[in-house]
Amino acid sequence: MPIVERLQEFLEKNHIRFTHTIHPEAYRAVEVARAEHLPPHKIAKTIVFLGDQGYGLAVLPADFLVDLQELRYMLGLSHLRLATEEEMAELFPDCELGAMPPFGNLYNMPVYVDGSLADEETIAFNAGTHRDVMHLAYADFKALVKPGVVAFSTVPRGHR
Repeated sequence: MPIVERLQEFLEKNHIRFTHTIHPEAYRAVEVARAEHLPPHKIAKTIVFLGDQGYGLAVLPADFLVDLQELRYMLGLSHLRLATEEEMAELFPDCELGAMPPFGNLYNMPVYVDGSLADEETIAFNAGTHRDVMHLAYADFKALVKPGVVAFSTVPRGHR
């Protein structure tokens, strides 16, 4: 079953209000924001990493950058690196490369959300393809995924 259908089923089963939108293909999170007519800070991008204890997901706003050294430090790991494309294809066989949703619980992976995203009332994210996006309340996402909230992003130069 494609992940977009699994996600819809999971959210409906848990009585979560959400919307599912479809837009023209967009590969970068800021392009998704543009296609969805949302500020980039409302789009959650998912980064897959490998650390001492296995794979995990780091979730942050589209307009921020992940600071891998800070994430490693905040999680108390001795090493941390981005997952390779081959690893992501193996870990997320039901997703297009780079379009993984931030629901690590559906893949038995821990999820860490950057504190700046945790302040948002609603979030939107890729739902397994470069066209499908789910929108829901951050509080509902938090209740279902139970992410760790840590500070690991940097603001790009000239931003805000």
